[in-house]
Amino acid sequence: MRHLMSPLDFSIEELSDLFDLAEDIEKNPAKYAHACDGKKLATCFYEPSTRTRLSFETAMINLGGSVIGFSDAGSSSAAKGESVSDTIRVISCFADICAMRHPKEGAPMVAAEKSSIPVINAGDGGHQHPTQTLTDLLTIRALKGRLNHFTIGLCGDLKFGRTVHSLINALVRYDNIKFIFISPEELRIPDYITDMLKQNSIPYKEVIRLEDTIADLDLLYMTRVQKERFFNEEDYVRLKDFYILDRAKMSLAKEDMLVLHPLPRVNEISVEVDEDKRAAYFKQVQYGVYVRMALILTLLGIRV
Repeated sequence: MRHLMSPLDFSIEELSDLFDLAEDIEKNPAKYAHACDGKKLATCFYEPSTRTRLSFETAMINLGGSVIGFSDAGSSSAAKGESVSDTIRVISCFADICAMRHPKEGAPMVAAEKSSIPVINAGDGGHQHPTQTLTDLLTIRALKGRLNHFTIGLCGDLKFGRTVHSLINALVRYDNIKFIFISPEELRIPDYITDMLKQNSIPYKEVIRLEDTIADLDLLYMTRVQKERFFNEEDYVRLKDFYILDRAKMSLAKEDMLVLHPLPRVNEISVEVDEDKRAAYFKQVQYGVYVRMALILTLLGIRV
């Protein structure tokens, strides 16, 4: 039995196989429509989510399976004080596979240690969000045709952004990736990330103004400033509009630069950018369904 706690749980070769499967699912949906007949996915979401939870549920339904679960801690026995360990033992009696989101770092790992079914980390605090990273990688590979030889700018909340941390850790395994970190001082990338890049001789630079570097980018990964990660409202209000990607800034970028965003968007990307052919964030959502379908099949050991 296998779990997914981090993107690094899969080797480069295994990721390539996973993305090949996801792309086959995209091309041949009918072939996979009954692959999970009789199987159940439990979505245990202790934090609010739209895309990730519904993406998992859509993935399982597309495979012919069914879904059980809860969408916030208040509607589960966690509200009565039940531990994650006990919850997963109970869920293991009902479902064949579980996707768990939790505000505490490491909670899905605790669940995986006690579970008798595969557990997928669907986000744990500010730590990891591996299936978003798989989505990001598949989107880049599908639209760029490669996962190497590019410069990626990561913009916004780089301190608390678990999607950013996961993506960087995944991309460092590919050749010739250059990182540009674009953030205010207060939301800089954590030292443990930059220390890791230095140790591996991977080039990066940190800048404050998006306009100063957007012309150098092959990919721009925008993030929102996350209100729920701030301890005081004042800091959030001061920083929430620090970056707004609009048509004027896009005019400075390469013709084939892609704009990605894990969503939800607040106002860091102007709606006028949605019509730009380089805006890939809604395509990203669709790729998220395909990659989660592929992941469910892989963890359940189902071959079609």
